[in-house]
Amino acid sequence: MTAETTDREPGAPGPPAEDRRYEQRGWYFYDFACSVYSTSVLTVFLGPYLTSVARAAADSDGFVHPFGIPVRAGSLFAYSVSLSIVLAVLVMPLVGAAADRTGRKKPLLAAAAYLGAAATAGMFFLDGDRYLLGAFLLITANASLAVSMVLYNAYLPQIAEPDERDAVSSRGWAFGYTSGAFVLVLNLVLYGGHDSFGLSEGDAVRICLASAGLWWGAFTLVPLRRLRDRRVPQGGAASVGSGWRQLVSTLKDMRRHPLTLSFLLAYLVYNDGIQTVISQASIYGSEELGLEQTTLIVAVLLVQVLAVAGALTMGRLAQVYGAKRTILGSLAVWTLILVAGYFLPAGAPVWFFLLASAIGLVLGGSQALSRSLFSHLVPRGKEAEYFSAYEMSDRGLSWLGPLVFGLAYQLTGSYRDAIVSLVAFFALGFVLLARVPVRRAVAAAGNPVPSRI
Repeated sequence: MTAETTDREPGAPGPPAEDRRYEQRGWYFYDFACSVYSTSVLTVFLGPYLTSVARAAADSDGFVHPFGIPVRAGSLFAYSVSLSIVLAVLVMPLVGAAADRTGRKKPLLAAAAYLGAAATAGMFFLDGDRYLLGAFLLITANASLAVSMVLYNAYLPQIAEPDERDAVSSRGWAFGYTSGAFVLVLNLVLYGGHDSFGLSEGDAVRICLASAGLWWGAFTLVPLRRLRDRRVPQGGAASVGSGWRQLVSTLKDMRRHPLTLSFLLAYLVYNDGIQTVISQASIYGSEELGLEQTTLIVAVLLVQVLAVAGALTMGRLAQVYGAKRTILGSLAVWTLILVAGYFLPAGAPVWFFLLASAIGLVLGGSQALSRSLFSHLVPRGKEAEYFSAYEMSDRGLSWLGPLVFGLAYQLTGSYRDAIVSLVAFFALGFVLLARVPVRRAVAAAGNPVPSRI
């Protein structure tokens, strides 16, 4: 085997504390490695740049024709992201099943990570009218990231004891936001001063895109060096067919854990609201509030920086009040953020920065604690399979929030009405999560119940 293994059987005592710390420190670095893709590539640079490349190839009516299909150039980025999600949803359960059957998460993590990193680095060659190349690289990188996160998240129950998971998960998110902010600052320096570096604006963007892929690939070496694979009982090949059969088996098995499914439903709803706020905030700022692009970029940086402090702070709060109560508190804050956003005055960057600060403080903690709480609800030996369902809830079903946002704008013509319509996701998510008896859910999954949960 490529990966180091251990003969410890499921249910046996965990590794010594120092061994766990060694793996945990390596685990943090995958967030550190891949978060630059989400921040610099997906959030800031690729959307506008790929759209400009598509427009360069468009006909007089503004359409490109990939494989003979008419697509408005301005829609190419959104369609490519959607297609990448569909692809990831098809692949994630198969990879999760294969990982649990063989115990070889690390080689699969390496394959997904380096495929995504290579696709991102390949964006350096995205120029002229090569919109098809850009769409292909985006689909590959985005789907690879989603698949790698299934495997990455599935390590959490194996490297952290139940009472440690909130803190460990929060530190992982903090590492990710730290690297995202740092690389974004470097990229913005290059982009803003491209003339002084003797580069065109397009050259600067392509370097920023490619550098994210190089960063992703380089720092992935750390978790691959430190994480260990665990042996599983003999018995099953991880073929494609067996993967599909395992997927059906997983879905049936999840019906035996209705409380775990209840949490997944709550997470699906409120996380859809979180993802929609993140993706639509720049549109709200530019179209409704009339803010400049530089203001929006500074706001993204502010979110990244404060999300580090927010994730660590909420991790500490979870140690005192429990993860469930802390998440519920964050959902209440998210609701207040949306209400405040509705009343933001146009052309006032300071108020927008204050709102971005509030988002940063609850963003990382909401996601980190949700991940750690779910890890307690996963039956032993099924980590990758269940986390594939978790990741599908995170990514594969994240179309509903943007649809509600778009319909609200279409019906009212107001982005303010559109942004406040998202309150429904946080209110419903709050109610659904509050109804989940998490201590009973942990016990029902066959796991030890932490003193605080």
